[in-house]
Amino acid sequence: MKKNFVYRPPMAPYLSLVYYDDDIVIANKQSGLLSVTGIQPAHKDALISRVQKVLPSATVVHRLDMATSGIMVMALNKAAHRHLSRQFQERQTKKRYFARVDGVVEQDSGSITLPLIVDWPNRPKQKVDMENGKASLTYYRVIERFDDETWVELSPVTGRSHQLRVHMLSLGHPIIGDRLYAPDAVIARAPRLQLHAETLVLQHPTSGQWRQFRADIPFMTHQPQPLI
Repeated sequence: MKKNFVYRPPMAPYLSLVYYDDDIVIANKQSGLLSVTGIQPAHKDALISRVQKVLPSATVVHRLDMATSGIMVMALNKAAHRHLSRQFQERQTKKRYFARVDGVVEQDSGSITLPLIVDWPNRPKQKVDMENGKASLTYYRVIERFDDETWVELSPVTGRSHQLRVHMLSLGHPIIGDRLYAPDAVIARAPRLQLHAETLVLQHPTSGQWRQFRADIPFMTHQPQPLI
């Protein structure tokens, strides 16, 4: 976050639940809302704290960047938490994001394998580090090209912090509205980060069925096909 950043979490909608049962809850996180509470008093308002007001047993399984919107799953009991955590660790889940990026992406599709590590002097930023970085893999596909931007579908296989943001930056196409990684002129083109976690596919911890959960892209007219 830039130094002049002040945390002002969105209040409307206060909480958007897509689905819940005895084991899991699926929320559509708003851009600008932390996934988990922070140390500072001003950072106590987060998706998890809002969900726990309705479903007190909810626990976090994975996170989205504060600036990213979209689908997040939480567990409602210990068994579900173990089951879901294992799915993420073993990369069994499927995640699909959409983004508006600066410039015209030339290739119709491709993969990015650049390893990532925290940029300690500039935390919370991440950076590419070929020697010490953690293995990272992102698939991308162009949806539509415009004069000065491209709409892309992003499918991360790994789940590194800021992975999609740094991988698109590495291609020379920072995500529009990215306060951490984009130039000022690219930040100014949108009121928020143009990155949305549109679909999450997971195995329900009790029924064993593969379920798909989706949240409409708030900054695109694109209507993607279901993953399953």
